[in-house]
Amino acid sequence: MRAYRTLFAVPMALALAACGAGGDGGASDDGGRPAGKAVRGATVTVADSGLGSILVDGQGRTLYAFTKDKDTSGSCGAECVAVWPALTGSAPAGAGRGVRRDLLGEEKRAGGAVHVTYGEWPLYYYVGDAAAGDVNGQGLDGEWFAVSPDGKLVRTTP
Repeated sequence: MRAYRTLFAVPMALALAACGAGGDGGASDDGGRPAGKAVRGATVTVADSGLGSILVDGQGRTLYAFTKDKDTSGSCGAECVAVWPALTGSAPAGAGRGVRRDLLGEEKRAGGAVHVTYGEWPLYYYVGDAAAGDVNGQGLDGEWFAVSPDGKLVRTTP
């Protein structure tokens, strides 16, 4: 099943990239779908899911961490970001309900955008999540996991 979702994600990512969802892959205000430009300030909050309590953006879209990222330094390159857009903004992120403000941070990116981090993890979306509450990226390739409010990776499956 995971191989099918991964194969599905590549054509979907290419279609989204053609529509402008590549680049920095920032958050948007159009229902929470990742978009090509960063918004003023993203909001990170906590939601209950089939995985337990996890981090989501202000529109309820699941936020993921990449296990190859080290010390809040994003290592997801251009091809990776086409499938896993970074949560970015032009201002620091706001802490919503259940978020520990002391764990919320940022990594500066080219062009003045900031990649939102939580604990030691830069945060990303998954293009295979079509709506708020989707967790289709959970555990993909054994490297992508939702993040709990304590900053740890959620390694369970939905």
